[in-house]
Amino acid sequence: MSAVVSAQNLGLTFRTNDGDVVALSDVNLTIEKGEFVSFIGPSGCGKTTFLRTIADLEQPTSGTLDINGQTPEQARKARAYGYVFQAPALYPWRTIEKNVALPLEIMGYTSAQQAERVKRTMDLVNLAGFEKKYPWQLSGGMQQRASIARALAFDADLLLMDEPFGALDEIVRDHLNSELLKLWERTQKTICFVTHSIPEAVYLSTKIVVMSPRPGRVTDIIESDLPRARPLDIRESPEFLAIAARVRDGLRAGHSYEEAV
Repeated sequence: MSAVVSAQNLGLTFRTNDGDVVALSDVNLTIEKGEFVSFIGPSGCGKTTFLRTIADLEQPTSGTLDINGQTPEQARKARAYGYVFQAPALYPWRTIEKNVALPLEIMGYTSAQQAERVKRTMDLVNLAGFEKKYPWQLSGGMQQRASIARALAFDADLLLMDEPFGALDEIVRDHLNSELLKLWERTQKTICFVTHSIPEAVYLSTKIVVMSPRPGRVTDIIESDLPRARPLDIRESPEFLAIAARVRDGLRAGHSYEEAV
């Protein structure tokens, strides 16, 4: 496997009128091609900030960060990733197929190329038949699937997902977790996934990165040996519960660090 994301001694400090805010401190992490990596930690621990540095939406103030051997800026310009936000962020005046096609329009794909890619990605996320609907005609889970299709439309190898299912109810979330694993298996993408849910992180991931409260530090990196085929009831298995317990221990260790400082 080859490294898709490589962070070495990465730090990011925000300069504010009230003083410096250290969002990330001394983060060292390698994400290999084809991995599904979840980032978990309390609010404000730097999970989303780290995702945003990969996407070149924030710039580190120390250390190095490489995306496929390039700087984040070069990777952004090469369209090396798709980004799925917490909210679907669909334009209400555009149909679902037009929302999915938006990055393709911006990138100059022909109408025929757009149609082919939209059809393929709509099929991937099980939204075939909803192309002509508008966002307000779809449920929250379907809207989020449309936003995933949009991020997949230009076929980047890296998918960045910032709590995409956080606002959904548990039944819908379970279903989309299962669908996302199938999508990952079919596409072989590398996925970086931010979550607050321990069961979600353990269920989805090949690797779980546990982060401490600000300043955001990595307190543990847990490699999962769960099989790639994961029915929902795997969450009741001893192996699953053992990984979840280690994640909880890492989160507690992070809070202990905060109290010590």
